[in-house]
Amino acid sequence: MMNRTAQPARTPVRSVPSKFHGPFVRWPRAADATLALAMFLAATFLEEAPGDAMAVRPVLDVPLPVLLLFSAAGAALYWRRRKPTAVLCVALASWAPTLGSSYSTLGGIVIVALYSVGRHADDRRWGPLGVVAAAALVTIDGLLHSVPGGEIGFGCLVMSGAWYIGRRLRLRAERAVQRRQEQAAEAQRIVTEERTHIARELHDVVAHRVSMMTVQAGAARMVAAEDPQGALEAMTAVEEAGRQALDELRHLLGVLRPRTERDGLGPQPGLTDLPRLIAQVREAGLDVSLTDDIHAPLPARVELSVYRIVQEALTNVLKHSGPQTHTEVRLKHDRCGPGITVEVLDDGKGAALQSVSGAARAGMGGHGIVGMRERALLLGGTLDAGPRPGGGFRLTAHLPVQGEPT
Repeated sequence: MMNRTAQPARTPVRSVPSKFHGPFVRWPRAADATLALAMFLAATFLEEAPGDAMAVRPVLDVPLPVLLLFSAAGAALYWRRRKPTAVLCVALASWAPTLGSSYSTLGGIVIVALYSVGRHADDRRWGPLGVVAAAALVTIDGLLHSVPGGEIGFGCLVMSGAWYIGRRLRLRAERAVQRRQEQAAEAQRIVTEERTHIARELHDVVAHRVSMMTVQAGAARMVAAEDPQGALEAMTAVEEAGRQALDELRHLLGVLRPRTERDGLGPQPGLTDLPRLIAQVREAGLDVSLTDDIHAPLPARVELSVYRIVQEALTNVLKHSGPQTHTEVRLKHDRCGPGITVEVLDDGKGAALQSVSGAARAGMGGHGIVGMRERALLLGGTLDAGPRPGGGFRLTAHLPVQGEPT
């Protein structure tokens, strides 16, 4: 059996705060333009003062060629996401002519460019080369300014650290995308597998109906001459069985049934088999009760889905809450519309509760609900599952008796 602690699509769970997104995620172009302007202004107007202080430099003191270099490096940051390698080249080329002078203030722009290469560049070769080039410029500038070796080393470390942080964030984002793709593929595989299983079961149901039609038609032919009334009754039964078979076929069409060894051939279970299922679960230690308020006959496909949903739900209660868990299975007709409701509730106070985390009880991981929901959807119904406010778990399926498959 599958695990009920799945996180399938549309499973209601407690709402959690959405992940915070900063301005660089929400408004990337505006944020990059603001960053480019801020870095340009910092490089243009800020300079080092005695005592490791910062002083404001009058704009008229900046030579025009240097101002053009600052403008090119600052403007290039606007394209740091789309062309990060080119932005880094522009930043390094703009910084190189100013080394050893009081205008060598483009280090901050180079740091941002290195981070952008690590975060947004597809080609991994340019990052290390950019770090080496930046470290070389830092070393040259430090030697020309007679900066102690420790400060030069720290500057090289900052340059490499900026690229490394960007690269780590990119790898983490790529792994997150890969995990989402794998989860989507796994969910699709579970859905396909469940649809295949359902198709096989429906095939057996239809085959049973057709076999009944064949037997009844043969009996009608044999007694037609001696007992016309009996033959008429047999043919009426054939007509009814044929209608039921056609009704089941409407739910079988479109569901692929490849060869599988999941289950052997045989009669498929229905509502009459639920008491035996309940007894088996009780023998396993589950405290379960059954309330069946459905007395009218149901289509075979609906009975089969009800049985499988209850079977899966009880198995998961036993697995994740353990023996001694009080569980209720309720079957009843819908108050609105021609359908039935299947409800499985447990109090979550079994012997194994302490080994199950709250996150798992809320539906993290596994794929059991995916299969149960697929059964309900194929009948045109719905299935909801989630934790109960007072503890435990609730699963509710609404199944139309005459619904169309989806």
